[in-house]
Amino acid sequence: MASQKKLVLITGANSGVGFEVANQLLADGSFHVLLGARSVERGQAAVEELKSRNLPGTVELLHLDVSAEESVVAAAKVVEEKHGRLDALVNNAGISRSPGTIAEQMVACFRVSAVGAQMMGDYFAPLLKKALGTPRIVNVTSGAGSISNRMDPKGYGNEFLVIPYRVSKSAMNMVFAGQHRGFESDGFKVFLYGPGPTISNLSPANVPGPGMKSTSVGAAPIVEMVQGKRDADAGKYVEYGYEGSFPW
Repeated sequence: MASQKKLVLITGANSGVGFEVANQLLADGSFHVLLGARSVERGQAAVEELKSRNLPGTVELLHLDVSAEESVVAAAKVVEEKHGRLDALVNNAGISRSPGTIAEQMVACFRVSAVGAQMMGDYFAPLLKKALGTPRIVNVTSGAGSISNRMDPKGYGNEFLVIPYRVSKSAMNMVFAGQHRGFESDGFKVFLYGPGPTISNLSPANVPGPGMKSTSVGAAPIVEMVQGKRDADAGKYVEYGYEGSFPW
């Protein structure tokens, strides 16, 4: 076990926003990060890179494909056997596109963002209930999944269709609502956060340019949610830079 450091599992953490959340939590020093990655090779490379930075926190690779139920079940078993609990879960894994027809793309995106977030909450709930302190789940969504934003002719990002991604994030928002209500009596704090336009490897549009924030800036609120600094945001739809709850 990683002593009494708080245990946080981040899905899709070998790159982009997930990697930066891991980096900032390791810099905090009070966390042991379980770096979830579908690819063992890329995940191990990310772990080695983080270790090379000599940050005070600790990190280990957790092989995890959130779109495959057997992988989620196996990962939960590994965490139970090695650590016996989980203090925080960050459902960060997501894809914006995939090969195939529009139907195939929709299924692929839905399985990662919506089905994946649901399964992670379900299978890791027994471990989260053994958390040191308040159990926390952070679901990383996108303003692209806001129906109100899409209906607004001036809504940001509306020049991009990305229908499979939009639909998958709308569904993830409902998964969040179910988790918020479902785990309320267990004392969980469940968050829904959209980083807004942020540099990452999510899509070809997430590159440096006008209106794009750095990965570290976009990831920072997730870190604060895990740290317990933003508990007032639990149960709300939070979008970076937007005052109040973001419109559904």
